[in-house]
Amino acid sequence: MGEQFQQRKSQFNIGLIARIMGILIVLNGIFMFICLPFSFYFGGEDWFALLQSGVISILAGGLTILYGEHRGYKREIKKKDGYIVVSLGWALMAFFGSLPYLFSHEIPSLTDAYFETISGFSTTGASILTDIEGVGKGILFWRSLTQWIGGMGIIVLAVAILPFLGIGGMQLFVAEAPGISPDKLQPRIKETAKRLWWVYASLTVIETILLMTGGMSFYDALNHALTTMATGGFSTYNDSAASMSPYIQYILIFFMLLAGTNFTLNYFLFKRMFKAIWTNEEYRYYIGIIFLSTVSIGGVVAYTTNLGIEKSFRDALFQVVSIMTTTGYVSADYTAWAPYATMVVFVLMFCGGMAGSTAGGVKIVRHIILFKNTFLELKRQLHPTAIIPVRFNNKAVKGGITFNVLAFIMAYFLIFGLGILVLSALGVDLMTAIGAVATSLGNIGPGIGSVGPVDNFAHLPDAVKWVLSFLMLLGRLELFTVMIIFTPYFWSRF
Repeated sequence: MGEQFQQRKSQFNIGLIARIMGILIVLNGIFMFICLPFSFYFGGEDWFALLQSGVISILAGGLTILYGEHRGYKREIKKKDGYIVVSLGWALMAFFGSLPYLFSHEIPSLTDAYFETISGFSTTGASILTDIEGVGKGILFWRSLTQWIGGMGIIVLAVAILPFLGIGGMQLFVAEAPGISPDKLQPRIKETAKRLWWVYASLTVIETILLMTGGMSFYDALNHALTTMATGGFSTYNDSAASMSPYIQYILIFFMLLAGTNFTLNYFLFKRMFKAIWTNEEYRYYIGIIFLSTVSIGGVVAYTTNLGIEKSFRDALFQVVSIMTTTGYVSADYTAWAPYATMVVFVLMFCGGMAGSTAGGVKIVRHIILFKNTFLELKRQLHPTAIIPVRFNNKAVKGGITFNVLAFIMAYFLIFGLGILVLSALGVDLMTAIGAVATSLGNIGPGIGSVGPVDNFAHLPDAVKWVLSFLMLLGRLELFTVMIIFTPYFWSRF
């Protein structure tokens, strides 16, 4: 029996896993120190909580690294190790990331602190804070920074660093990258990660400058740039984007659009390769859905309210882009619109942005392949012997990818249904259960019911918050990365 256990243990590179976990925790602590200048500048009392949290994180991470070194490891990370690192990495990052909230007493409850942190790292944007403007500036910046870190993925950041330590990161990138398969801008995965982060950071800086030209302070502009590019939606204002000027709202719309776009295409934008962008089939669908939804909702809002044409279409465009890119900023209460407009917004919660973006949700490419395969299945019924592949970007899609898409969408809506049942069993009303599960699984932020755009998640029972926290993690890591760990196949020797 002992020999069998030892064999099962040996299938994982424990030393290497521990070393990578330690590096991630140390990075978490270093990022906390970045928040200290804001705490000092604004004269806040939260600096000690950030300092204490950072030191604890660095010490804990350092000890974990030493354990990995002592344990010994092979300089090769396999698929199973990659799944463990990514899933456990996000859970541990959220745990240590909740320390500043706890030590500062801004969020004294562990459940609430973990919920707020996993909401940040998963770029969901669901919050339990009822007075955001009353939170210390250092802690509030940490809140925004968790989303920026989670946006492109702390794992991708580690991929860019680990090669210097003699560790390859391809398995990590495959497990963490959103979408069907990661696009490689360069042959080496390290170069890919570095270029993605360069685009990500550059767009963040540009947005910060443009927001400041609209009258925002440097602090507020930086916070909103961090959470826009992460498609996270945490704001430094209680009313999110509702009281912002039209200019600033349009800036946010533009950068939300970019953040919901495949970052390979954003890289092409910097290189002025415009033809390569427009010939991308997913991008055309992405823009088309946003355009049609905006026209449809804007027309209804303009007809049923007295807001005026420009305001109606601006609110419609803002909410369509915010929900579809899973950013979650709010400029208007879409649940107060006509039922048709609210229903369209709800449907958009299941669209998501493009694969390879920081957006959550199902992703446009999966919907394209699903609908194309469904249409071709009708054709196959007439010609059962014909081989008719699904084509995407004028290329035949491999059967394995098609099956993966079908399995993902089936799993997504199965988990959506089970989540609603669990929340209902825990005493949540049906409309709120639907909205909370949809927004958590899709990493969106606002939902419907009592977790709508003008509400938050503070009133929900602790058990419900833990369920939603797990759904946020599932959604951020695109289901299979986490689900596979709970299967017997993963733990079997072969």
